[in-house]
Amino acid sequence: MSTIQDLGRYQYLSQAVPVCGAVDSLSARIANKAVGNEDNAAVIEFTYADAEFISETDLLIAYAGDGAILKSGEQELPCDRPLFIPSGTFIKLINNPSGCRTYLAIAGGWDVPEILGSRSTFLIAGFGGMDGRVLKKGDTLKNEATQSVITQKILKSFNCGKVNYPEWSICRQLLLPANRKVIRVVPANEFGWFSGRSTADFLSAPHIIGRQSNRMGYHLEGVVLHRVKHHELLSTAVTPGTIQVTGSGSLVLLMADCQTTGGYPRIAQVAAVDLPLCGQLKPGDTLNFKEIGPREAEMLYIEREQYLQQLTIAVQTKYL
Repeated sequence: MSTIQDLGRYQYLSQAVPVCGAVDSLSARIANKAVGNEDNAAVIEFTYADAEFISETDLLIAYAGDGAILKSGEQELPCDRPLFIPSGTFIKLINNPSGCRTYLAIAGGWDVPEILGSRSTFLIAGFGGMDGRVLKKGDTLKNEATQSVITQKILKSFNCGKVNYPEWSICRQLLLPANRKVIRVVPANEFGWFSGRSTADFLSAPHIIGRQSNRMGYHLEGVVLHRVKHHELLSTAVTPGTIQVTGSGSLVLLMADCQTTGGYPRIAQVAAVDLPLCGQLKPGDTLNFKEIGPREAEMLYIEREQYLQQLTIAVQTKYL
């Protein structure tokens, strides 16, 4: 389940085209920053670690995320920093049990066509990325020919004919909460449709990621919610991070490839700053929800974006 993704397509929601894009957008952005790319450059999203590749030319790459560790022979390659990989190097992804997705950026971004304003793969419709499909054995990928000045300087600094990388790295941990299994949510439009006991259970009981989970949505096992309002809801807007309650009272957390409208009541919306945490959850993982207000969710998002801007400047100033 390895696909080409960027930060998604937002211009065509009114035509029912999903956002798609990286499920853990934070890790994708950090991998791109490490090699001097724009945040929206195309990356490879690896799910778990059943993948390996060989470099046919010298490469400048970076990876981020908690699904895998990259190794060259017996050498473990550190994440969150630029890696110079000489031609002919064999790279293998080793499973990292702490997460499930890893993002591989290359200097200049992966060279795939832009469709509807994005290079993201939309598997159901079969477009974007590498011919609208998952990557498979024998695929050959290359980077965009145009590279930023910063990227060129990074490449020049570490090109020494062998695997090489700097001592510095982007400290992704500073952008993540201490407990990554507590997901902050804002009550959504139909929060009041459920009994007091149900909303209390929603915010206090643990939820388990079910086996029937994918890039479209996570089915959550555990509590069953009971409605006190039984109105029929007209199909209305949903987005990645929306938590819906099905007719049977179970929960579905919508993810990157979700539909643009839905008819199930929406009990909550994951705060944008925590949505990347959801991208690292896998079947069997347990999470808890914590209620916050819209204002707090906005301030947390702004604070993180300001820190990411500082990271971009910090990487650039090392090579100016």
